[in-house]
Parts: sequence; C-alpha cells; structure tokens
Amino acid sequence: MDEKLQKVLARAGQGSRREMETRIREGRVLVNGEVATLGDRVSVKDTITIDGYSIIATEAGENRRVIIYNKPEGEVCTRKDPEGRPTVFDKLPKLRGERWIAVGRLDINTSGLLLFTTDGELANRLMHPSTEIDREYLVRVMGEVTEENLAVLKKGVILDDGVAKFTDIVDGGGEGINRWFYVCLMEGRNREVRRLWESQGVKVNRLKRVRFGPVFLPSKAKVGRWVEMEDKDVNSLCAMVDLKLSELTSKTQQEKLELKRHKNKATAGGARRAPPKGFDWQSNDKPEFKPKKPGKRSFR
Repeated sequence: MDEKLQKVLARAGQGSRREMETRIREGRVLVNGEVATLGDRVSVKDTITIDGYSIIATEAGENRRVIIYNKPEGEVCTRKDPEGRPTVFDKLPKLRGERWIAVGRLDINTSGLLLFTTDGELANRLMHPSTEIDREYLVRVMGEVTEENLAVLKKGVILDDGVAKFTDIVDGGGEGINRWFYVCLMEGRNREVRRLWESQGVKVNRLKRVRFGPVFLPSKAKVGRWVEMEDKDVNSLCAMVDLKLSELTSKTQQEKLELKRHKNKATAGGARRAPPKGFDWQSNDKPEFKPKKPGKRSFR
C-alpha cells in the first residue's frame, strides 16, 4: 500500500508533515536515488534518504514504540543544546532509520513524566489542543494558599497568553510555609503551572508531572531512566486519538533479550556521567516531607 511521502516521513519520526514538505521542496529527499517531489507516493519497498541518511518506511501502526522517561531537573527538552546542558534525549535507546519524538515539553526546572514515540503521527495527535488530554502535576508551593485562591485558580486566571485554569486541585498536605497539591491541566502552555500559582502570590519550588492522560509515571522509572510501554498500552493511547492500532503479537525470546540489552546499555551509559539530581519523592532520597496521595481524583 502506497502513501504520500511526507506522511511516511512524519510517521518515521523525521518531523511534522509540514517540515517534511519543506525538505521535499528543497530537494533534500531522495526516493530510489531520484530527487522526490511533492505528491510522490511511496511504499515500504522504496529506498528513502534525507540528507544522505536512510529512512525506514513502515506501514501505519508497524514498529510503533512509546517509552516513558522520568526527567530529572536540569535537563532541557532539545536534541542539542548550544550551552552544552544535558538533554532529555541523551539517555534514550538508540534507533536506526528512526528517531524519538518528545510528546510535549517540560522546562529545565520541572521533573517527571515525558513520553517519547517513534510515530510522528501519534505524537502530533497527542499534542494537538483538540484532543484535550489532561496533565497531572505534583507541586510544592511556598506561601499562604487560601480557599479563595484555589477557587480563582479553578475558575480561570488571565495570563499574558490568555485565560488559564486548573481543572482540579487536590490537597497533598504539608507543614509550615510549604504545601503540596496535585493539579490538573487540559493543555501544556509554557510554564503554565508556575504562572498560575504566581498569579496568586505564591512561589512554586517543586514541580513534577506524574500523569499524561491515562499514563501514570511508574515507580520503576527512577529519575533519569526510561521504561518501554507494552503494545496493549500503546494501543490504548492510539485509540484515544483515533489512530490505527498495531497488531498485538507476543515478543519472541530474542526480542525480549534485545530489549533487555537496550535497557542495560542505557543504565550503564547513565552511570558513566551522573545526571543532575532531580526531585523524586518515590526514591530512597526522600525530602523532609512526602506528600500524601489523594484517594480519588475527580479528574480521573
């Protein structure tokens, strides 16, 4: 089955369809050794290169992978940082003919759950505002927080880029000047959680994303480590954004060994250069207070 070239390239994780159209216009894409043009259709049997690098074309839903990464504080969400800071891509498993695409971003001082996928179409749909996927954060604020403040944050606050609000706020406990809250957003604007709290005269001094839609940050994903989602869970994500599901097949023993080898390699790589230490209230290095988990979240 043949498809438009830009769609196949986007699915392979090379960028958005618009970016791929630009590269095709610039003559940077070759199909079977010939310069491609907009409107070309390709199949998995065709040989495709971008800037001299081979691209693996796959059918929709084939070889789709999603990993959960527990981002530490101090890492930036770019592939290469001009200031030489560590990036969220540094410790991800290596790919051949594909690349990891981050589903959204977290700022340098925010830790927690980040999703990465090899499927550009899945990434675009998960990030599109029309999907209205909720994001849950664990936040520690410094300052006095009243019931009136919480009511305002749930009703809506006018920020520089428009009205923003938390769809729900759950008390996480706390003592003295610092208090913990679980908050939920239906979008992911730049520093939105911090700006909302700052509008109420309090400062955020810890921020960690613990959920993206139906995906919770698993306890086995320690700070600076990743875990791969099972195919059935990936299909649940795809179903949520009306994307073709992958065929569920049992992994062979060889595939299981290969996945284990990748994980061991990632762990070894992380040990050679210690990453900036991130806040992880699930780790053994606990802060002075461990926030309570709400028994029931109304936004779940």
